[in-house]
Amino acid sequence: MQTAASDRLTRIIVAVTAVCWLFTAFAADTNAFILGGGFIPARFGADISLPWMVPAFLTPLSSSLLHAGAMHLGFNMLTLYYCGRQVEMTLGAKPLAALYVIGAYGAALAHYVTDPAGVIPMVGASGAISAVIGTYAMLFSQSETKAIGPIPAYWVRALWLAAGWIGVQWLIGFASIGSGLAIATDAHIGGFLVGVLMARPLLKWRFR
Repeated sequence: MQTAASDRLTRIIVAVTAVCWLFTAFAADTNAFILGGGFIPARFGADISLPWMVPAFLTPLSSSLLHAGAMHLGFNMLTLYYCGRQVEMTLGAKPLAALYVIGAYGAALAHYVTDPAGVIPMVGASGAISAVIGTYAMLFSQSETKAIGPIPAYWVRALWLAAGWIGVQWLIGFASIGSGLAIATDAHIGGFLVGVLMARPLLKWRFR
């Protein structure tokens, strides 16, 4: 039986992310947090030294707690709350946690592969949220969605959802031009693919 607490993890992630953004947004040197906790591909192949930095292997997670602005944060958290709570109520908290973390790393890996020498910090929870969206799309595909040739209907719905999500992220990117941050579509695609691929294993984990 589902309970009111069945979406607790989703609400915790939203709250923690919002608090982290507030802390960094009103800090004396916001850029120090962006550089110290953002995902920078070049850190894995070069010695980049700053006063303090999160260990490189943890930056896919720390970067998900940082955002380019209130609009970036607000849209990401709204999407996470809507899709994340549905996924959590279906799969449970532990599978959602695994999905979110693996999605963050999958998104970072996709960004690294496409630009291994990149030095612009990538921030935002979009990659991890993309994984949640991918699983959400696979779990809640509507039967009325029509197949396109050999592409099954549930894949068509998932791809449309991915395209819409990436499109909105691009709009946010244009709105934040000049911020010096990377709006990484490749990371969104990487996270989404993680979510699509993890949907069935997570279902088996939940109902084993």
